[in-house]
Amino acid sequence: MILRSMVNVGILGASGFAGAELLRLAAGHPDYAVVFGSGDSQAGTPVAELYPSLAAAYPHLVLEPWEAVPGGLDIVFLALPHSSSQTVVPKLDAAHIIDLGADFRLRDPALYPGWYGYEHSAPDLIGEFACGLPELFRQEIRGARSVAVPGCYVTTAALALAPLVTSGLVEPTGIIVDAASGVSGAGRVSRPHTTFAAVGGNFTAYGLLDHRHTPEMEQALSRVAGTDVELLFTPHLAPMSRGILATCYARPTGSEDTGELLAVMQDAYKEEPFIVVSDSVPSTKATLGSNMVNLTVRRDPRTGWVIVVGALDNLVKGAAGQAIQCANLAIGLPEESGLSRAGMYP
Repeated sequence: MILRSMVNVGILGASGFAGAELLRLAAGHPDYAVVFGSGDSQAGTPVAELYPSLAAAYPHLVLEPWEAVPGGLDIVFLALPHSSSQTVVPKLDAAHIIDLGADFRLRDPALYPGWYGYEHSAPDLIGEFACGLPELFRQEIRGARSVAVPGCYVTTAALALAPLVTSGLVEPTGIIVDAASGVSGAGRVSRPHTTFAAVGGNFTAYGLLDHRHTPEMEQALSRVAGTDVELLFTPHLAPMSRGILATCYARPTGSEDTGELLAVMQDAYKEEPFIVVSDSVPSTKATLGSNMVNLTVRRDPRTGWVIVVGALDNLVKGAAGQAIQCANLAIGLPEESGLSRAGMYP
């Protein structure tokens, strides 16, 4: 546990969207002091030049190569491309490591070649990482040295479905997750399908049948359900900068109606500061800039299906905000420190 007044923080990958969001949130954290930021492709660039929105908060911080990270930091956040963290982590000297990438999310290293296309180079370290979804795995995050923050789609779907699969109110197989994300989820580097011309006025599915967040969703839900969960996940790219909306479909095991299902979900999350369950339909705009997750559920009496809808900001609760929530838990600070429960509107 950190006892002094300020927590010295390093952010590797600070030049990307998730890294920039970490910088923004850390600037408003009462206990964090960012003393190092890396961005290999932007090494030597002042943060104020790369992101003018952060100029007042970081007038003197200059991005450096990650190898220049000083030892002895209280927290190091990793916002690096997939497959990078497994190389970096063994070389870090930090009290706590919070990884936003995928390298330590899947507990079975044998899954990485099929879903990510590479052999894991540090499989012995996977077991050291807690699953960074506080609402489901808070106790393993408290005091943990290493935390793997789940993907943004995973966070939305797992939180939407967990109360129902845990209580056995829906079948653990045959679940369908359809989710749409803003283009910031694809990262800062421009690609042909993420340019304004490609995204504006367009809506498209991608990663059909093989999106890499699928095994993460199944892993998280299987752990809380105590049985194997199987689902079909289809992501979509929406013409917006940020946000995720997930619509999840499951077959019920009993006769519970909408009101009863809402009550189950509200009871499951009644103590959670960053989750709202109501009969209102969630929207991405309502969560913009906040660490909130908005959820609702319906039972369709005509078809019998249960529908759960969830919304969050993919860069906050889906990435940087959740990482800070985990870091707060790991070092013994109040979980809500530095995180907003109020979205920006309009």
